[in-house]
Amino acid sequence: MTRYAAQRTIHATPETIWSLLTDASGYPTWNPTVISVEGSIAQGQKIALTSTVNPKRKFRLKVSEFEAPRRMVWSSGMPLGLFKGARTYTLTPQGDGATEFSMEEVFSGPMEPMISKSIPDMSESFEHFAEGLKTAAEADASSGSVSTA
Repeated sequence: MTRYAAQRTIHATPETIWSLLTDASGYPTWNPTVISVEGSIAQGQKIALTSTVNPKRKFRLKVSEFEAPRRMVWSSGMPLGLFKGARTYTLTPQGDGATEFSMEEVFSGPMEPMISKSIPDMSESFEHFAEGLKTAAEADASSGSVSTA
């Protein structure tokens, strides 16, 4: 199993952060690792993500879990569970106006050891994602505006 993760304490409400995470067209404005997200980020919907890690490929994902404004999972994979990827976003209020943001991606399945060899290291990309989200959410929170999805 291969795993990537990033966390940040963000001085904004879960609702402010959630509005950024669910605004597909807005991703490139705050996330330096994303070229585009096409589709609607909502329960059961399919989206296509193009990232700077592999700009020639669209990652086709399903929003498989959607618990606003706390938890969301984007997933993809091969038939019969031969290879699976699941990216989980979690927002946990801290009670002081801050929110703990965590993002984890796990690759699994019988073919994971072979396929993961061709997946670039996403550690730096995850750190950039988390920092971009923190910066955008805190700017929205301090200006009193909340992006809408």
